[in-house]
Amino acid sequence: MNSNLLEQDINDILQTVLTEATDDLLLIDPTEGAIQALVDVATGFDGELPTIRMLAEERPLKETMEDFLVASRAADLIDAGQLSIRTLDDPAANSLLISGASVLALVAAGDRIAALTTDDSEFVESARDSYDDQWEAAEPFRLRTPPITRVRETLAADISEAAREDFDAVLAKLDTARGDGNGLDEVTISLLVAARNEVLLYDISKWGEDVGIASKATFSRTKTRLEDMGLIATEKVPIDVGRPRLRLQLGDDRLREAEASELAGVSQDLLD
Repeated sequence: MNSNLLEQDINDILQTVLTEATDDLLLIDPTEGAIQALVDVATGFDGELPTIRMLAEERPLKETMEDFLVASRAADLIDAGQLSIRTLDDPAANSLLISGASVLALVAAGDRIAALTTDDSEFVESARDSYDDQWEAAEPFRLRTPPITRVRETLAADISEAAREDFDAVLAKLDTARGDGNGLDEVTISLLVAARNEVLLYDISKWGEDVGIASKATFSRTKTRLEDMGLIATEKVPIDVGRPRLRLQLGDDRLREAEASELAGVSQDLLD
């Protein structure tokens, strides 16, 4: 790559860079938007994806990975050996994309973004060596979110295929899954899907803890909050030994009448 790129958004630049890369790629000091864009583009990339190393500051990494939609897909890439992430102690002068043949500095200007490119071999080698050294000294970023592929597979196996289909339908309608007022979080989504399929609280919370979404206690607290707000209801189910278990059900007619693809929107309306 020997020319500058000027695009409407960083996704277009990343698509071009990943398509033209012939070896591994280093992304240095990305913004939150660049981190999300990389995960989006890499997840949907049609072709042989180069190995990507991301060296980023901890704050934008943590903030971006609070979104289950982003974090679970990043975890998929990590699990496949296509992405690795380490933390950058000191910010770089620019966000950079470094391949074996070029260095691109990402510069935003209004609603456009440019990748200013050099393929000077001495400069590229110097930049590569410098950031390779920083990479070796950097601490790995611990992503606690499970890969979305594992989440989907275990949900189908441990709960039901219908629950997995409903889970997919809900996620497909969300722009973010944070639970901070801008979207439903993964525990709330899991419980609503479980309630739609009348799954036992014990079963969905055990699945959620086993797969790494959240602890049983977190599922229980969230169930109580949703029950208090009228979104979920419970029915006691006797068992041979011990206390009865709770079967989850949807607690509002608007939720019961909604299609799976409408569940997120209706739930958010009720939560607002």
